[in-house]
This record gives sequence, structure tokens and C-alpha cells, in this order.
Amino acid sequence: MIRPRIPHDEAERLAALRDLGILDTPPEERFDRFTRLAQRLFRIPIALVSLVDADRQWCKSCQGLDARQTPREISFCGHAILGDELFVVEDAMQDERFIGNPLVDGDLRIRFYAGYPLKALDGAKLGTFCIIDQEPRKLEGADLEALRDLGRTVETELAAFSRATTDELTRLSNRRGFKTIASKAIAACQRFDRPASLLALDVDHFKAINDQFGYAEGDRALIEISRLLVHNFRDSDVIARTGCDEFCVLLSGASAKDSLGSLQRLHEQLDRRSAEPGCRYRLTLSAGVVAFDPRRHTSLTDVLHEADSRMNRRKRT
Repeated sequence: MIRPRIPHDEAERLAALRDLGILDTPPEERFDRFTRLAQRLFRIPIALVSLVDADRQWCKSCQGLDARQTPREISFCGHAILGDELFVVEDAMQDERFIGNPLVDGDLRIRFYAGYPLKALDGAKLGTFCIIDQEPRKLEGADLEALRDLGRTVETELAAFSRATTDELTRLSNRRGFKTIASKAIAACQRFDRPASLLALDVDHFKAINDQFGYAEGDRALIEISRLLVHNFRDSDVIARTGCDEFCVLLSGASAKDSLGSLQRLHEQLDRRSAEPGCRYRLTLSAGVVAFDPRRHTSLTDVLHEADSRMNRRKRT
């Protein structure tokens, strides 16, 4: 095993990492959605947003792995931050840097690793966006570019860490956050020739709830709808509150028919809520469903516009 060397700019690199204020903060959806998306797109068991501290590797987002941190001296990411490009290990058992490494020989049994070095605005290497498998594998062509794209988007999220892309009330993504993430998800689906569909949702008669029961009750209604959205859709789906009483869901790898099935379950949950004793008002949603079609849609904006139009037509009826 060869321990990763210390970068020549280690002091500046650590200063940039500490200034970010992200170490040892709780998991956040804005990062978890990318690691879940990487798991789905690459069909891989482990995906991480990993930050390399002075003597440890710490994970801001961790899919498929229980440990949030490991010693830096045995980390793959410690090697990955030494370069500017993707760091790929096709078979760790055949790489002298990792023969005898506890992450390779131990219970984790890492064989394949690919990491994109995450950079701060000044170029300092903060950590990696990486995917890991317990079987040797290759990553070529479109797969490499897809990993780069996802890594660059995670860099954008790190740069915007102090700027809100999350709705304060519901803790879902806001419209800005949704556009950033959903556009990348659609591009990834195109690259892998997989379907994607979008739901535009609007709360019916929301003004009447505010007028009759007050704005605090209106807030509680929005929080309840957000909870049901998260419960009824998959972890890899991008869910956002895009307006006062408007929500969007982008489903990667799902057709419009698949989306309608999830939507039906959501309506059933809302019906059950309305039937509960003591419920003072009924919550319903109008929805527009659109399957992404590259022949008709040139951007996420096109899909959003069509879904909004269908939702509005449904609402009028």
C-alpha cells in the first residue's frame, strides 16, 4: 500500500475547506440527490461526496456506506485530490497503491473506484465526488463524461453552500435548486438513453385555506403536502417547491405512466388524510404530467412550460 502524499498547497487547501464551513454538518438533500442519481445511473452500490480533511476523509453525502469517515492515509480520495482529472482505479487488487489497503482487504472489499476532484472557486481541492464498486469494472466514454458532469454540479453546490437553494418552509429544493439539479438529471437520462418525466402540481383552493384558517394553517398544509411527496416518490426523484402553492417532481428513468402511478398513490394518501376525524378541510392537487421528449423539448424550461400548461388546464376543469 502507498499512502497518498500531501499536496504542495496543503495549508491553503485546508484553509479553503475550513472556510466553507461544511465539515461535520448534517446530510443535506442537495448533495444526497446526486449520490443517489449516481447509484442509479451507473448501477453501482456506493456513491459519495467526500471531503479530505487533515487526517481523515469525511463524507457529506454517503450512499451505500455506513461509515461517515475513514483515515486519510488509507483513502482513495487522498490520491484523487492530487490531480485535476478523474482518478480511476479499475481493479484495486492489481494496483500497487492499494494492495494491502484495509479498504480493499477488509469487509468493504473495494475493487473499483472513480473520483472527480472537487475544487473550490480558487482551485483548491476539497475532496471528491466518487463511485465505488466491489467488482472490477471499466468506465469509458459517455460514462466518464457523465461522472464529470455530476462532479461539476456538486462543485456548483459547494460554491453555493452559503446561498439558499432550499425552501425554508418545506426543506425541499426551491425553483432555482430544482432547475440546477433537474437539468443535469435530464442530460444524464439522455446520455444513458433512459426516460424522464416531470410532474407539475398545484394546491387547489389554497387561498381559501389561508383566508379561512390563517396563514399558519396554510404553512402546515404545505408542509404536509411536502411530507407526502417525499413519502410517495423515490429517493432519486427531484422534488421541489417552485412557487407559493406549486410543486414539481422530476422522475429519472420513469415514463409518464410510471409517474401517474406515483401520482395516484399521492392522491389516495390525500384522500385518507381528508377522511381523518377532525380534519377541517380537504387537500387536493391539480397535476400536469409530461414525458421528456428530445424531439420536442430542447431544455428543462420547455418541459416545465408544457407541464404547467397541462396542470393549469386540469385546474380549470
